[in-house]
Amino acid sequence: MTCMLGIVSCKKENKKGLIENEKTKPAKPLYEANWKSIKKHYKDPAWFNEQKFGVFIHWGAYAVPAFGSEWYPRHMYMDTANFSAQLNPGKLGPTKEYLHHKKTYGDQKEFGYKDFIPMFKAEKFNADEWIDLFKAAGAKYVVPVADHHDGFAMYASNTTRWNAKNMGPKRDVLGELFKAGRSKGLIMGASSHYAFNWSFYNKKDHFDTTNPEYADLYSAKGKNINEPVSEEFKKKWWLRTIDLIDNYQPDILWFDFMLDRPAFKEYRPKIAAYYYNKGIEWGKEVVLQDKNFDHEAFPEGTVIYDLERGKLPGIRKLPWQTDTSIGKNSWCYVSNWESKDTNQLIDDLVDIVSKNGNLLLNVGPKADGSIPDDQKKILLEMGDWLKVNGAAIYGTKYWKTFGEGPTEVEKGHHSEGKNKAFSGQDIRFTQKGDKLYAIMMAWPKNGSVIINSLGSSNVFAKGISIKSVRLLGSDANVAFKQNPDGLSITNLGTKSGDFAHVLEITR
Repeated sequence: MTCMLGIVSCKKENKKGLIENEKTKPAKPLYEANWKSIKKHYKDPAWFNEQKFGVFIHWGAYAVPAFGSEWYPRHMYMDTANFSAQLNPGKLGPTKEYLHHKKTYGDQKEFGYKDFIPMFKAEKFNADEWIDLFKAAGAKYVVPVADHHDGFAMYASNTTRWNAKNMGPKRDVLGELFKAGRSKGLIMGASSHYAFNWSFYNKKDHFDTTNPEYADLYSAKGKNINEPVSEEFKKKWWLRTIDLIDNYQPDILWFDFMLDRPAFKEYRPKIAAYYYNKGIEWGKEVVLQDKNFDHEAFPEGTVIYDLERGKLPGIRKLPWQTDTSIGKNSWCYVSNWESKDTNQLIDDLVDIVSKNGNLLLNVGPKADGSIPDDQKKILLEMGDWLKVNGAAIYGTKYWKTFGEGPTEVEKGHHSEGKNKAFSGQDIRFTQKGDKLYAIMMAWPKNGSVIINSLGSSNVFAKGISIKSVRLLGSDANVAFKQNPDGLSITNLGTKSGDFAHVLEITR
């Protein structure tokens, strides 16, 4: 018997690892499908903001070609300017994926994206091994991609034949992960990117995408690239999404773009109300996330804000999240995958948490279900760091200021490439109880540091009486003195570890 987060008492856990609670469906749903009702009743669940670190998983049939990115199924059909110019401004020729596909697999009429699905066997996939790795990494929640733009569901769908239980792996991938994760105490979510399936594939007669036999994979959209989303497709999206909600009871439901477009305006409050009411029925607080490019799609205070490959320059008092990938150049596994380094990712985690955010870090497994060694290494190094320094991350709150130092952070989606590496002068703060954590992003020169924000004359330090200072993971007898211009800390001892270093300050 398992109880998620200690929120509710539980009867039992069924075969999919879903929690069956003693609570029953209310006579009248609390949330109505309008923003006024949702704003009135919604409150960001406190538990989400306490977890701080989760793992995202991009895995599907697009891992078979392992070329370009998870957008391979779109780009392999981009042969002329009307599609490829948006990727290569000023270039009128086909994409590299189109040329690669034609050379490697043959004509897109004869060998289309659908033909990768039987090749997607997942013969090495082991949900328990994945979950054990994510736990060792220090992750508290896991969000596998359930539906990507390609239209292939990674679960036992009741609304499409194109699913992992019926084809390819012939396994309920999402169900296996949910069962393993929940049995080992992790919070399990799912992401849906399906809304963009309508416009994802280029439709031309010399491609298999126009074959009506495969319209339930490639969408029923015609050859006009500007054809508006049909009511039939929107209803299909709705049924597919509530099937995912009802049968897997995700604690977190994450939506990609396209749902934020005007075509889905009426469905946004409808799906939010449905999901939040389901959370009440299940007896737990659930989290809805959307990658809003503006706050009009899901108004502020109705979902948790998410930034793709980007951060915020300062504190946001409402919870938020960055989703990014270990991979610099892709979310799914590709043969030329380039991993970021562990130091950068730990610094990102620290910076985000200091500003009241969470980090959702993506892994890209191979088509056979194995997670590459370089990605494993990074996850385990992050886990080792968190074993020593996790007190400064989990369950913490932001302080009066997020930090100090010369390095500024760019704001917005896809801004991470503009950010510079943090220096030894950059410090970030978190707090919990009587502890204030000053996290040094790099080891200070000469084993000493001055924290300006904690100077006795600094407005942030007003009313603070410092009782002790220690360096997590070290037995050095740290010396400190609070001066008007800063808290001077010396005798840090020898450097322990290769990543950010945490000073625990007792107030």
